[in-house]
Amino acid sequence: MHDATGATADANRIKVWFRFVPREGWFPQDTEGLWATKVSDDTARVANVAFLQDGVAEGDVVRFETDVDGLHWAVGRVSASGNCTIRVVPIPSGPLGRSPQALHQQFSAFRLGGEVFSEEFPMVAFNVPADADFSGIKAVLARGKEDGWWHYEVGCGSNAWRNA
Repeated sequence: MHDATGATADANRIKVWFRFVPREGWFPQDTEGLWATKVSDDTARVANVAFLQDGVAEGDVVRFETDVDGLHWAVGRVSASGNCTIRVVPIPSGPLGRSPQALHQQFSAFRLGGEVFSEEFPMVAFNVPADADFSGIKAVLARGKEDGWWHYEVGCGSNAWRNA
């Protein structure tokens, strides 16, 4: 089987959907789909970073239920990976402008994976691996916020992250 790009489709790769209450002043969406790899008939390991859903990180295993339309809806987290999710939005009038590439560069020493939300809204959602330098990353985040380079939030933090 091949997908639209001609690549072989992975039967274990699915999209798991999350429902949440939209935050006031934020995006109006109340769902987000994340790619995942099936672990069992009703569990999957999250394979990308969440832009909107809080409390889930890349590598976490979630339980899902499949609806009559074949959509897989998350119903809870089975196990945490220890990874964390941080979301960083450059301040357009700051030294980085609206550049997600410049934002990535500020965190390059930590080798974080990340995805850009859109060109119109250059928020970067970073996956922070469980063995990353949490203290160092938190220091860079705080300095950038204080200096007017960006706003940030922690979408999913572990105890190790909070205690760093």
